[in-house]
Amino acid sequence: MAAPGAEAEYESVLCVKPEVSVYRIPPRTSNRGYRASDWKLDQPDWTGRLRITSKGKTAYIKLEDKVSGELFAQAPIDQYPGIAVETVTDSSRYFVIRIQDGNGRSAFIGIGFGDRGDAFDFNVALQDHFKWVKQETEISKESQEIDSRPKLDLGFKEGQTIKLNIGNMPTKKSGMTKPRPAGSGGPSLLPPPPGGKIALPSVPPPPLTAISNHVTPPPVLKSNNVGNADILLDLDLPPPIPKVPEPAAVPATTDLWGDFSAASSQSPQPSSWVQF
Repeated sequence: MAAPGAEAEYESVLCVKPEVSVYRIPPRTSNRGYRASDWKLDQPDWTGRLRITSKGKTAYIKLEDKVSGELFAQAPIDQYPGIAVETVTDSSRYFVIRIQDGNGRSAFIGIGFGDRGDAFDFNVALQDHFKWVKQETEISKESQEIDSRPKLDLGFKEGQTIKLNIGNMPTKKSGMTKPRPAGSGGPSLLPPPPGGKIALPSVPPPPLTAISNHVTPPPVLKSNNVGNADILLDLDLPPPIPKVPEPAAVPATTDLWGDFSAASSQSPQPSSWVQF
């Protein structure tokens, strides 16, 4: 029975491969490593299923029967890479693992996968597990260091006070801030930007009748010695608009042809425009 307060550990499955081959390997003769070419690769000693499980910080490689699931052998792994799992020097699909029984006896056997992808998954599952173990170890060390440090007491002592200085706050001496009165001419406008020009409101042009009333007729040239500048100034002025005399009322007579003949017999009045 577990001690009270102890954290329960659960077994989780990291990787499952349906087929793996097991080989008896000769003892290592040197420190150069194992070679899969020294094994009888075409005659495996056992084939079955491989499962990688973890319980706490320890991982287990379990070799089981394909049909019944009976355990053939298992290899506990405390670190990776390490002595419990080694790669061969001439292939990426074969490994050497150290299996152990319940009595403490151990032996080294060779395992191999027919597919290179299965060997890759086997390798990555072990790497991810021990990467997590390393992170958990670092976190636990940091938490222990924090707990061992003296705690900083930030509480107020008896009778201790603090003073806060907050800007733009009314005080008893200055009183409440008075709002700025608006100008008599309406809401104040922002000054124009530097270098800018204020657009003046456009003034509509005067009507044509007003121009005609204020234009004087051009003067009569009295001599031929007028300068060219005066002629140009006269040309800039607009021509006068002559006034059309209103027609006189025709008296109501019975003889319309007599009035027409009388009007034609009258001599025309001389006009000033002829002299011009």
